Amino acid sequence: MIPSIATVCVSGTLQEKLEAIAAAGFTAVEIFENDLIAFPGSPAEIRRICADLGLEIVTCQPFRDFEGMPEGRRQRVFDRAERKFDLLQELGTDLLFVCSNTSPEALAGIDRLAADFAELGERAGRRGLKVGYEALAWGRHVFDYRDAWEIVRRANRPEVGIVLDSFHILSRKLDLSAIGTIPRDKISMVQMADAPLLQMDLLSWSRHWRCLPGQGELDLAGFMRALVSTGYDGVLSLEIFNDRFRAGSARSVALDGHRSLIWLLDETARQIGKPVPGVVPMPPPGPVQAVEFIEFAASEAERPGFEKLLRALGFSRKGAHRSKDVDLWRQGDIRIVLNSEADGFAHSYQITHGTSVCALALRVPDAQAAITRAKALLDVPHAGAIGPGELDIPAVRGLGGSLVYFLDRTSSLGRWAEVDFEATEESDAEAGLTGVDHVSQSMQYEEMLTWLLFYSSLFDTRKAPSQAVLDPGGVVQSQVIESGLDGEPGHGLRLILNGSQSHRTLSARFITDFFGSGVQHIAFATNDIVATVERLIANGVAMLPIPENYYDDLEARSDLSAEEIDRLKALNILHDSDAGGSFRQAYTQTLDGGLFFEIVQRDGYAGYGAVNAGIRLTAQARLARPITMPALGHG
Repeated sequence: MIPSIATVCVSGTLQEKLEAIAAAGFTAVEIFENDLIAFPGSPAEIRRICADLGLEIVTCQPFRDFEGMPEGRRQRVFDRAERKFDLLQELGTDLLFVCSNTSPEALAGIDRLAADFAELGERAGRRGLKVGYEALAWGRHVFDYRDAWEIVRRANRPEVGIVLDSFHILSRKLDLSAIGTIPRDKISMVQMADAPLLQMDLLSWSRHWRCLPGQGELDLAGFMRALVSTGYDGVLSLEIFNDRFRAGSARSVALDGHRSLIWLLDETARQIGKPVPGVVPMPPPGPVQAVEFIEFAASEAERPGFEKLLRALGFSRKGAHRSKDVDLWRQGDIRIVLNSEADGFAHSYQITHGTSVCALALRVPDAQAAITRAKALLDVPHAGAIGPGELDIPAVRGLGGSLVYFLDRTSSLGRWAEVDFEATEESDAEAGLTGVDHVSQSMQYEEMLTWLLFYSSLFDTRKAPSQAVLDPGGVVQSQVIESGLDGEPGHGLRLILNGSQSHRTLSARFITDFFGSGVQHIAFATNDIVATVERLIANGVAMLPIPENYYDDLEARSDLSAEEIDRLKALNILHDSDAGGSFRQAYTQTLDGGLFFEIVQRDGYAGYGAVNAGIRLTAQARLARPITMPALGHG
C-alpha cells in the first residue's frame, strides 16, 4: 500500500504543510480544498511545488452535496463537478473524491443515487478521470459504507469506486465483513484515522478527536484485516482532524503520521501472518523487561549535593567509569548513572536543564533488534563518543532530546556495568528500595500523542485509558503505558505521560522551569514503606507533608484501623486499594528544577494511586518554592 496524508492533518500554510509532508518521507498527498482556496497561487503552481518535493497528488477533496439533489438543483451540481474536473486536471490528479450528501434538500433512493453516479462516471471517463464515493458517518441518507458500495455497484461504471474511511465505519460500529466482498479494483482509496472512544455526536467527535493509528482505541486491526482480504494495494491515506495537531509542529505531526502507517502495516502483517503490500521489514516489537539504569547529568558544582541526596535515599557508589567522569550508584535492583563529563551529550543536556534525567536504559530481549525496529519506525538514532574497550550501547533520541538506550542479557551489552565501570568498595547503606516502579514524564499537551505513539510502536505495550487529574492550577491529562512479560522477574516498564493545557499546573511549571519536556518524577518500589520512609527521614530526606484532613477522610472510607492510619499520618504516607490489593505511596519534596521522588509499596495493586493525585498536587502547590538540593531536612 502507498502511504499518504491529507494536508488537513498538519498546521501551517499549504507550502509549509507540503514541505513537512515531504520531509517526513511521504510520496503521496491529498490536498484539502480549504488549503487550495487559501493558497495565493494557481493550481498549476501547487502541482509544480508537489512535483519538486517528490509528492504525487492523490486527490483534492472533498466534493460535497452531490448525489440525490432535486431536479432544480441537479444540473447545478453537475456543473460544479465539471469545474472540479478542470481543477483536478490542472493539479495533475485524476480522482474526484465525493462524500455522501448532508444537505436537507437531498432525496433518498438507491436507484436515484446510483443514476447520479453513473452519469458522473460517464462524464469523468470522457476526461480520463475517476470518481470515489465515501459514506460520511453523518450523511443524510448514506452513512453506511455498505449502502455506498451498493450505489457504486448499481452505477456500474468502471470510473466509479468506493472510498473506505476507518473513522466513518468504526465510529458507527458497522460490521466489517462486507469489506471483504468489495473487489479491490473498485476501492478508489482508503483513509485512516484512529480515535479515543468517546460518547458524543459523530460530527464533533470526527472534527476534534481523530488521531493517528495507534494513538486511539478504534478497531483498526479488524478494519485492516478486512481490507487486506480484498487484495487492495493502493493509497492508504491519513485524514485527521485534531485540535492538538493544528496547534503542533507540522513536521512532527507529519513524521508521526508516516511512523503510524509504517507501524499499522507491520502490525497488520504480523496479525494475519503474511506480508502486506508496502510493509517495511523490521523485527517484531519486544517487551521491556526492566529499567536497566537511569542516567542523571550533573555539573561538578551540583554533583556533591546530588550525591548526598542519593546516599540519604539509601544508594551506594558501586562503580567508577574507566575513562569518564561517570559513577554508578546502586540500591536493590536500581542502578543510577551519574554523569559529570565536561563535554558530550550529558554535558549539553545539563547546561540546558540542570541536574536531571538525561537518559533511560531499557532492558529488552534483543538490543540490536530494538534499534533496527526503531530506525524502521523513523526514530532518530544517537551515537556518542566511545572510548577504547567501552561498549557501544545502541540508543535513540527520546522525550525532550533525552536518550533511550537498549540493553539485553544475551550479548556483551549484558555486562555493561562490569565492562565500563571499575568496582568501588563503598559499603551498602540501603533504605529498602528494591526497584524502579514507574517513571513519570511531563511534556507539552500537544506532544502527548507523539510520545504515546513512540513507545507503543517501538515496544510491545499496554496502554490504559487517559485520565484527567485535577491540579490546583488546572487539569492534567495523564496516560499510562506499560510493557513487560507476565511471569518475568520485575515488571518491565511503567511510564506515566503527563500534559496540561493550563500554564499553572505543576507539570506545566516543570516544563517552563526545565526548559522543555522531561522526567519529572521517579517512583521507587519497597516491600516495607513504613520502614523505608522512617529510614529516609532519619537520613534527613524532606518528605512531602500531607494534610490531616486526608487521614480523617481515609478513616471514613477505608477498613484501616485507627492505629494503621495514625502510622501513615505520622509518616505522610497515602493509601489506596483495588480488587487486587493495597497500595501505599509517599513523596519527597520537590528539588530545584522540579524533580521529585516517590516511594511505593504494591501488594497486588495494579494502579498508580489516582485517587490521591489531587491531594499530592495540592500539597506540592502549597510548597510552591522548591527546596534546594539535596532535599534534606534537619532530622
